[in-house]
Amino acid sequence: MTVDTIKNGIVIDHITAGLGMKIYSLLKLEELDCSVALIKNAPSRKMGKKDIIKINEAIDLKADILGYVDPDVTVNIIKDGKTVEKRQIALPERLENVITCKNPRCITTTEQELPQIFKLTDKENRIYRCIYCESKAK
Repeated sequence: MTVDTIKNGIVIDHITAGLGMKIYSLLKLEELDCSVALIKNAPSRKMGKKDIIKINEAIDLKADILGYVDPDVTVNIIKDGKTVEKRQIALPERLENVITCKNPRCITTTEQELPQIFKLTDKENRIYRCIYCESKAK
């Protein structure tokens, strides 16, 4: 299978196999007017299999979404067909409007205009808790 190289844009690489579609959806890449390629289960020496997303346009990526879904991804910035920058993504300390609180008693259930904010409470186990009710994110 061949996917064309991109001249100017972004490559999200080293996505854990199977998480590419989740990242695609959370970043709302379907709303873009440019070419976007999602490659699933690409062979990888380091990971065995991986997913890759290629975006043929320079856009602002939400690093907190990437870090929440898969903190080991790499973001490559491409200009004039060459990689000009590589960014390592980390687990974000705070998430805003990425996930929603499932606690029916949480204030965010009745006060719809409140932002859904979660803080990282256990980095080792990747546990986030709602800042309003302390419920653990699913």
